Amino acid sequence: MPDFEVVTMGRVGVDIYPLQTGVGLEDVTSFGKFLGGSATNVAVAAARHGRRTAVITRVGEDPFGRYVRRTLTELGVDDRFVSAVPGLPTPVTFCEIFPPDDFPLYFYRLPTAPDLMIDGAELDLDAVTTAGVFWCTVTGLSQDPSRTAHHTAWQARGRRPLTVLDLDYRPMFWASEQAAHDAVQQALPKVTVAVGNLTECRVAVGEDDPDRAAGALLDAGVSLAVVKLGPEGVLARTRDTEVRVPPAQVDVVNGLGAGDGFGGALCHGLLEGWPLERIIRFANAAGAIVAGRLECSTAMPTTGEVERVLEAGRV
Repeated sequence: MPDFEVVTMGRVGVDIYPLQTGVGLEDVTSFGKFLGGSATNVAVAAARHGRRTAVITRVGEDPFGRYVRRTLTELGVDDRFVSAVPGLPTPVTFCEIFPPDDFPLYFYRLPTAPDLMIDGAELDLDAVTTAGVFWCTVTGLSQDPSRTAHHTAWQARGRRPLTVLDLDYRPMFWASEQAAHDAVQQALPKVTVAVGNLTECRVAVGEDDPDRAAGALLDAGVSLAVVKLGPEGVLARTRDTEVRVPPAQVDVVNGLGAGDGFGGALCHGLLEGWPLERIIRFANAAGAIVAGRLECSTAMPTTGEVERVLEAGRV
């Protein structure tokens, strides 16, 4: 049996989120500190469903780096592939919370982020190739050596099933949208699952119509395309199957971690081998639960919590 069922690779940081809603950062007086970063949140979310999980990332040699490693282990994620980069601080991220749909993010990742210093020569390729799910994000393609490390990992894995690319496009990490598009185009033939919202699909394949976006992702080489439609629900498509799931009913508190909760639940459903509709409904419910909570990583639901939401008919 491989050591890990889910291995994620990419962004990590510390979220400094206001404990006051509807208030600009200039007027906020109290904050909470939480583990964050998309790839890291997905690892935590998968661990909440009982999956043996690890994250490949890097932090600073500082108190926040120590906090990241301690919190990962507390949340059930193995930290053996988390290493420190001398001279670079662990990133912090601030947000503003204006429900239901306005959550500006402010990233502090200068002069560069340690997680963009992942080196392909230092990867545990056995862990990458034997993981049931290997999950990466587009942010990791924005800069070398991380970009090359991702391609090294994909080459070793050889398009094994459940090699996932989260289209997670953050414009502040890129010189231009075209640069991101070109990087994603190089990556898509090396993965088997792509997940993103309509904006991310437009960057990836030049399409923001849900049906055309899903078709373009499949044409690019993936076996499963998952297009998140926000208030319209989720579209998932393979060559043989199409599933459309309606939006979840949720009183949104903070929408920033919903996609990562969706991702961890997607990993769980894929590993369980469920029918596609069940997988997407389960992931959609998990994302909705997180959207109804303040933080990201520690907001990730357990399998039982998601099942209760589904039984209640909220999704």
